[in-house]
Amino acid sequence: MQYLIFEGIPDREHILKGILDLHDLIFNTELPLDELKQKKGVLVMAAVDHDTVVGYKIGYERKKKHYYSWLGGVDPRYQRQGIATELMRRQHQWCQEKGYLTVRTHTKNKWRGMLILNLRHGFDVIGTYTDDRGEPKIILEKKLAHQ
Repeated sequence: MQYLIFEGIPDREHILKGILDLHDLIFNTELPLDELKQKKGVLVMAAVDHDTVVGYKIGYERKKKHYYSWLGGVDPRYQRQGIATELMRRQHQWCQEKGYLTVRTHTKNKWRGMLILNLRHGFDVIGTYTDDRGEPKIILEKKLAHQ
């Protein structure tokens, strides 16, 4: 497995297409790329197996020193192999190197695997809200350790 890191939207067309296709497969919706282009501090990571994107993680600066882990997922055929954990580990390492103090993410109860993964890796539930589709969302945040 190869892990690729892009500060900004990937300039390698087949990687970007792989991420877009994988997002559609997992969430049955188009990744809002135009929204991402408006963000600051964008980090896009891809897990690639034999030139095929099998996992991704996207985030951006929420506010100064605070990072938002926005979207991510792993191809169902590759789940339970530690890919999401490794993408998270690498994202948090990058955030620490860039001086971020916290990482925040939102998830839904129906995505139990992601909720459990976040809790296992030091996130705390700090709140909930109902999104514009009427679905409850869970807000999680993790403080990053600094040397």
